[in-house]
Amino acid sequence: MFETIKASATDVTKGILDNHLKCFATRNLAGTLADYSDASVFFTPEGTLNGRDAIKPFFEKLLQEFSKPGASFDMKHVSVDGEHAYITWSAETEDNIYELGTDTFVIRNGKIVVQSFAGKLTPKK
Repeated sequence: MFETIKASATDVTKGILDNHLKCFATRNLAGTLADYSDASVFFTPEGTLNGRDAIKPFFEKLLQEFSKPGASFDMKHVSVDGEHAYITWSAETEDNIYELGTDTFVIRNGKIVVQSFAGKLTPKK
C-alpha cells in the first residue's frame, strides 16, 4: 500500500548541515547547539571541545562576533557524502578577516558527532 521512503545518509547529512548553517546565519544559538550531543567532539585550533556544554562558549563568542554590524559570510564550497560533509568559506566581521575557513563534519543519528574547524584569520585590531 504505502511505501516507507527512507532518506539516504547523504540526504540526512545535508538536512542537518543545512539546519546548522541556517541557525548560524540567523544567530540562533539554541538551534546551533541542538545539532550536537553530549558526546560530540569538536576540534579547533585552540583545542578539542567535548560535548554540547563545552561547545556552547565557542558558538556564543562566534555568534556575538558575527552579530556586529557589517559582518559578511561567503560560502565557497559544500560537499556531502554519506555521513560526511565539508565546507569552505570566507567571512569578515568588525573584528576579523577570515580569508579561509573550513569545517569537516561527521553526522550520525541526526547529530554532529565530530566536527573540525580550521581557518586563516587576521585580526583587524
